[in-house]
This record gives sequence, C-alpha cells and structure tokens, in this order.
Amino acid sequence: MMQIATAPIAAAGLIGGFGVAVATGSRPLGGVVLAGCGLTCIAIWLRRDGRRTAAQLTAAGLFAFAASHGLGLLIGAWPSVLLVAAAIAALCWRVSDARRPGLRRAQF
Repeated sequence: MMQIATAPIAAAGLIGGFGVAVATGSRPLGGVVLAGCGLTCIAIWLRRDGRRTAAQLTAAGLFAFAASHGLGLLIGAWPSVLLVAAAIAALCWRVSDARRPGLRRAQF
C-alpha cells in the first residue's frame, strides 16, 4: 500500500465517475465510482502521509469535483472533467506520490 501511486486513482475517480454517470444516466452510480476511488486514496494518504496531507488532498479533490461543474459551463463537460482530473493527479503526485522513491522507478 505504501508504494501505490494515488495520482492515477484520483484521476480515474473523476473521469470514471463522470463516465459512469453519463453512460448509465445515474448520477448516484457515478458518485459511487468517485467515492470508491476517493476513499481508496484517503486510506493510502492516511497510512503513508498522515492526517494533514490526507485532509489537504481530500479538500483539493472535493474542490476539483465542484470546480468541474462550473468550469463545464465554460468549456464543456468532458474537457472540464479531463482538466480537473489532470490537475488533481498532478497535485497528488507532487504532494504524496513523488516522495516515494519506489514509485518513480515503478512508473517508468
């Protein structure tokens, strides 16, 4: 668990959650996907990085989710989701994942 990269999980939660909601027409089902990925990330951050980092990244993820709705009105739904997913993935990598030397080697 200490060597799992959370950046792709966080991005997959945003993208997958939206994709499931669109494909099924069920926003709650999309929310289940989003919550599952989010809770997985939180569990990893708590064990690996502590409460403060977990709280900060969780708040950033919630903000990204909310921001995607407003941004979607300006640039479209999918572009908005992809943009905030990339941003949250970069933040997760920078704040948590990049601090794990084994992750860098495993990614390339």
